[in-house]
Amino acid sequence: MQGSIQLLQITTEQLQEIISAVVKPQFDELKKEFQPKNPTELLTRQEVRDLLQVNYTTINAWSNSGKLQRHGIGNRVYYKRSEIEASLIPLK
Repeated sequence: MQGSIQLLQITTEQLQEIISAVVKPQFDELKKEFQPKNPTELLTRQEVRDLLQVNYTTINAWSNSGKLQRHGIGNRVYYKRSEIEASLIPLK
């Protein structure tokens, strides 16, 4: 058979070494490229108010104008921290 290997008179330790020699470099390469996904941090309106040091009226105005994106579950309103940080623009 093409590509087949027969293991005769090989110890388990030798088999482990063979497998490690093949798998370990691939695993090490994968670890270099792997970036764990950070969970999305959700903020309440109060947390956004405290973070940006503005009042609720300003938060609502920014949400209505599209400057801040609201997200909801049931009757709760949340804002994604990453979206808030992305909405900040540099001033000249």
